Amino acid sequence: MNWLLLSELVRNVGLVVAAFAGIYLAWQRVTAATIQADASLKQADLARRDHVAELFNRAVGQLTHEKLEVRLGAIYTLRQIARDFPGLSGPTFELLSAYLRESAATYGDSDPPVDVREIIDTLKDRLVKP
Repeated sequence: MNWLLLSELVRNVGLVVAAFAGIYLAWQRVTAATIQADASLKQADLARRDHVAELFNRAVGQLTHEKLEVRLGAIYTLRQIARDFPGLSGPTFELLSAYLRESAATYGDSDPPVDVREIIDTLKDRLVKP
């Protein structure tokens, strides 16, 4: 009877040790997965920033394009960047303001071109919704 109790005690201690080893290994695996997920999030954020920077630079280059539709596309892209990324809204609106100042023309009694009106509307929206 004594051997039976001793063998049960050894078995139970073995099960407890195995359970703690399993918990430790699971914790290590979760920690590694968390580190990997954080690295993936950082990589995705960097890719997103690179993409936005590329969009911004391309739009800036297209503001002076001779075709109206290209200029409008650049203005709409810059407007969307300012809405989606509040940290870039200040530089975007400064850029559009500088573009208006640099390309100022006298239109007389006629309306300004549609691209200039879009920039004015974009800047006006920012002044109304600070």
